[in-house]
Amino acid sequence: MERIKPYLNDVGLLILRLGVGGYMLSHGVGKARMVLEGNFEVFGDPIGLGSHLSLLLTAFAEFLCALLVMLGLGTRLAAVPLVVAMGVAAFVAHGADPWSMETAALRFMSGESQSWASKEPALLFLIPFLALTLTGPGRLSLDAAAAIRWKRRHRTPEAETI
Repeated sequence: MERIKPYLNDVGLLILRLGVGGYMLSHGVGKARMVLEGNFEVFGDPIGLGSHLSLLLTAFAEFLCALLVMLGLGTRLAAVPLVVAMGVAAFVAHGADPWSMETAALRFMSGESQSWASKEPALLFLIPFLALTLTGPGRLSLDAAAAIRWKRRHRTPEAETI
């Protein structure tokens, strides 16, 4: 079991990257489409950058960075814009909304609120992307393959004799 344990960690990180990255990518496709169609005016401006730049940055994070995380390419760096985007979504765009979807739904059903939006979905993305920023992608990634190739290419004969 001890010999297989490191591989299980890598498989777990792969599943995490593919799962959370794939779900985020599904959100990013719509935003990328909005960019390509030039549909900037319908996007919000939560931190005062303007709706044009806000949409560009969000599409970059949710589409391109999510794809990079799935591939395990530049994973730690690619996860940072996703953490930032989800932090802005949770604490700025949904700053006045309740923490949980359950509370939001109850408020909506009782007529207390016009929406059942909450911080929960953004936080459920933020947490795994933050974890990937800290852990990296694991050995089942393009980052790991590139590191192995780089080490082989830059191996010196002196280092092998030590």
